[in-house]
Amino acid sequence: MAGHSKWNNIKRTKGAADAKRAKVFTKIAREIIVAVKEGGSGDPSMNSRLAAAIAKAKAANMPNDNIKRTIERASGAGGTDNYERVTYEGYGPKGVAIIVDAMTDNRNRIAAEVRLNFDKYGGNLGTTGCVSWSFDRKGVIVIDNEDGTLDEDTVLNDALEAGAEDIELEDGVFEIHTMPDGFLSVSGALESLGYSFLAAQIDMVPQNYITLTDPDDIKNMTKILDLMEDNDDVQDVWHNAIIEES
Repeated sequence: MAGHSKWNNIKRTKGAADAKRAKVFTKIAREIIVAVKEGGSGDPSMNSRLAAAIAKAKAANMPNDNIKRTIERASGAGGTDNYERVTYEGYGPKGVAIIVDAMTDNRNRIAAEVRLNFDKYGGNLGTTGCVSWSFDRKGVIVIDNEDGTLDEDTVLNDALEAGAEDIELEDGVFEIHTMPDGFLSVSGALESLGYSFLAAQIDMVPQNYITLTDPDDIKNMTKILDLMEDNDDVQDVWHNAIIEES
């Protein structure tokens, strides 16, 4: 999922993800496979990375059968999937910071494709650490309240009691932040209280934002995001742009 942290700024990318649900499930399945292999277990109670990947899958409405089959496939002795996790950092229009997280079986291919996506629309690929210093790693849980059925004080109290770091309501959604190591306990506690999530994962949350108002900058930024998200190897794209279209 792209963006963070202002949910109203990434509704566009969520809508695009919904329209390409099969691709979203494929990407999450790859994340589950890597989590099983890196964590050394197909049991989420013994593998926090897998538990986090399952939470992300559930928030994306990935069927439980799909999740189970993917774990079994990754745990099997005959599994041939060989993905590695790679991260790229760079700049978009007006110096917007962009982080691209990928899982690939061909490092050379994804490096070339990411570089091309930056270059094609006025961005540039940077070095490791060039923008990640301006992001904080956080657990992010998003709860829909567009219809106003949830009481703000109740959600706030439930989230804080579960161990959330902070919470805000904006444009009909609650956005709950946790420390990375508290993400699973907070999401599990809220799920047990009956809350459903629009998103639930460990994200890179920007410390500051750059507002784009020029139509050409907005067009180029949107193109960069679209190209990254359409790439099968790209799992997540984080950026610090706020797009203000007239």
